[in-house]
Amino acid sequence: MSLKAEMNYSETHKDIVEACKHQDRKAQYQLYELYSKAMYNICLRMLNDEEEAADILQNSFVDVFTKLDYFKYKSSIGAWIKRIVINNCINHLKKRRISWVSLEGTHNVPIESTQKENDSPYNIQEVKEAIQQLPDGYRLVLTLYLFEGYDHTEIAKILDISVSTSKSQYNRAKKKLRSIVLEKPVQ
Repeated sequence: MSLKAEMNYSETHKDIVEACKHQDRKAQYQLYELYSKAMYNICLRMLNDEEEAADILQNSFVDVFTKLDYFKYKSSIGAWIKRIVINNCINHLKKRRISWVSLEGTHNVPIESTQKENDSPYNIQEVKEAIQQLPDGYRLVLTLYLFEGYDHTEIAKILDISVSTSKSQYNRAKKKLRSIVLEKPVQ
């Protein structure tokens, strides 16, 4: 396979994006159809409310179409849309006044599991339901770290918190998640 055969993700759906920049409604619908389901799932994971997720998704796509001239193909259009969606979710959650628990100035002892991460008798649906029971701050950091692939430094910048707060929220989220899952009887 030649080097030219490598996929250039920044060029993905370029024809649709360019048509959208010219207010082509069919292209806008195509772009929405390509990314709306995945972006809705991000909203739902972060917000834990179907109506809020749907509202933020719609607002995010309004932002996408009004700001599309700023998209310069330095990343894929999907990554750019995802960033807008995540930022809108975070801004929405900040309006709810998430309370962050910082471990600044305390002994930062990581919470470690004695059980292997993949060695669980619980199914995916039970874990998803348990994640939805987490407090907003815990769920947000857990989602950004585990599902969206951000590291703690990036999360700290995004949420305007310290790196240690991000790590503590993540560790507390894992601990709380374990306790929620363990409260349910194994089937």
